[in-house]
Amino acid sequence: MKKLLLFFSLLIITMSFAMADTVTATLDHFAVKENPFATNEVAVIAVDTLGHIRENVNGVFNFTMNGFQEELTFDKGTAFYRHKITTSTFLYAKHQDDKGTHGILYYIYKHNDKLMPLHISWVLLLAIPCALFLLAYMFKRFIIVAIIIFAIFVYFNYHNGLSIPTFFESIIDGLKNIF
Repeated sequence: MKKLLLFFSLLIITMSFAMADTVTATLDHFAVKENPFATNEVAVIAVDTLGHIRENVNGVFNFTMNGFQEELTFDKGTAFYRHKITTSTFLYAKHQDDKGTHGILYYIYKHNDKLMPLHISWVLLLAIPCALFLLAYMFKRFIIVAIIIFAIFVYFNYHNGLSIPTFFESIIDGLKNIF
């Protein structure tokens, strides 16, 4: 009887370790970094909530990069986005799975041959037009200047690849993640 009890307890312990490895294949958080192996390309890295690389993420995941469907192959937590970036631009990376949609907006700043991805928060996207509207409402003489600044803001976003639907989609995704 003791041998049977020992056998079942060892079986349960080994099954718990085996199940722990299968759960980690989801991709909840990711970051965009410069690809160290190719010039003018970026890499998508699977990270945890603290920003550490999750090397146990392997496989093919569906992403939408600036509105285009891409299948990125992750190996040890890293996938390479094989499109050259020639100028500074916005990159909206979105991953949708069973747990929901995860989207992040980046501004890829290109300086010489280096790419520097800067995360753009949805709060900042919402705060700039709201602040301009509030200032124009408070100071009536500031209306013309606020309209000009807002037009420059819209032109900069559109010229660098951030369309109006992507603008609102990133704000809505950020609001969804709050709740």
